[in-house]
Amino acid sequence: MTQKRGKKKLKGISDIRRYFHRNSDPIYFISATNFNLLGLDEWVKNFKYINYMDCYDGRHPNTLAPSPEPHPEFQSIEEINNYLLEHKEVIDWIKQRGGRPKAVFLMFDESTEKLAKELGLKVWMPSAKLRSRLDDKIETVRIGNKAGVPSVPNMLVHIKSYDDLMAKAEKHGLGRDLVLQSAYGDSGHTTFFVSKRRDFDRHAGEIVDQGEIKVMKRVDVRQATLEACTTRRGTIVGPLMTEIVGFSELTPYRGGWAGNEIFADAFTPEIRARARDLTFRFGEQLRKEGYRGYFDLDFLIDKKTGELWLGELNPRITGASSMTNHAAFAHADAPLFVFHLLEMSGVDFDLDVHELNARWSDPDNIDSWSQVVIKHTEETVDVVESAPETGIYKLTDEGMVFSRFDYHRRAVENEDECFFMRIAGPGDVRYEGADLGILITRGRLMTKGFRLNKRARRWIEGVKSQYAGRPAAEEGQRVPEPGAFKIF
Repeated sequence: MTQKRGKKKLKGISDIRRYFHRNSDPIYFISATNFNLLGLDEWVKNFKYINYMDCYDGRHPNTLAPSPEPHPEFQSIEEINNYLLEHKEVIDWIKQRGGRPKAVFLMFDESTEKLAKELGLKVWMPSAKLRSRLDDKIETVRIGNKAGVPSVPNMLVHIKSYDDLMAKAEKHGLGRDLVLQSAYGDSGHTTFFVSKRRDFDRHAGEIVDQGEIKVMKRVDVRQATLEACTTRRGTIVGPLMTEIVGFSELTPYRGGWAGNEIFADAFTPEIRARARDLTFRFGEQLRKEGYRGYFDLDFLIDKKTGELWLGELNPRITGASSMTNHAAFAHADAPLFVFHLLEMSGVDFDLDVHELNARWSDPDNIDSWSQVVIKHTEETVDVVESAPETGIYKLTDEGMVFSRFDYHRRAVENEDECFFMRIAGPGDVRYEGADLGILITRGRLMTKGFRLNKRARRWIEGVKSQYAGRPAAEEGQRVPEPGAFKIF
């Protein structure tokens, strides 16, 4: 007797891959760009992108970037997604394609959920309310404590003044050199380093009477990140990646995320094993909290002792997802995000998660790639006149040279080539902190000492040299505030 498709239990990777190869319902990734889930359309039939920015000048076959419509100034990526869901071209396209459409987002809120429902779109993500609760850095510490995942020595307190902060820090044995984090916010924007009164005074408005603040002992750490997916069969764990953070060539924000590297020997076997174990534990606790699907944990690794601490939880896909979902193990089995879709689909499945995790921890299944997000780092504002197009570039004696158009990062053949995905294009306003584009290449972009290497600097200079602008003020352009929200 033939069982109806969707009701038959999937047994193992082969069945799971075939299930999505034959997927008939439209699944849309709606976001400012398709960067985070780049390439997933080649694993999942009927997977399409609906994006605010056309990074490919209309040449990506599975991307709809609707014509620009007047809109209020965006304050968040949620507002971009809500704009897209109300755009007539988007509404018409979704209705025209029919089926039982699903949607996934990088960021969304309750308004997004309401708009999606009106369009008949089922959101295949944990609810915005749950995500918001878990995204709270204070709550993350508490979940970690329940899971046995330690954070840097800290206290969760309300702060009334500098003297109040120091008195409480002394009481908790944290010393006087401190790192403060508020509950929500992007890296680099809501992390404050306080060792003197003037450090505190600079950010007092964002600290005093702002609810519970996470106050940590300042330790000399290296940052790393790891993505995972909690499913009913257990938590699937990806590889530990380096974080490229705060380099002035890439970002104007101290401590701001600017990229990642994935390669087998980035950390010692002991650190990799410890990170995988802690992530598995955290994922199992997340499921008890009602969360399912994709998430990311940032780790802080003590440079002296190698001790691992929980940094923060991102209950979603992230800027590192492009690395996770294109690694060698993903091509051998399936991208991690496919397991998120599987969990959300409701289809029954058997999967030996421990066997899969053991395979993904094998260094042979991890190849070496790097990515950097390049921002405008100068205190200037202009309108972009010319910008490098998306595609494959070569590094030559003359600098960075365009080779050919492509939207596959795997088209990069060697370390002298890169895939550049343009974000800011002609007509866009270039301001301090504006994203110019993302550069992905084989091999490392940092030294063993975790500094940018010579090749990284040449690529960054190459990208920036191909941008040119004209004064924004002459055209009456609105000048955005430095530090506008990030889009990845």
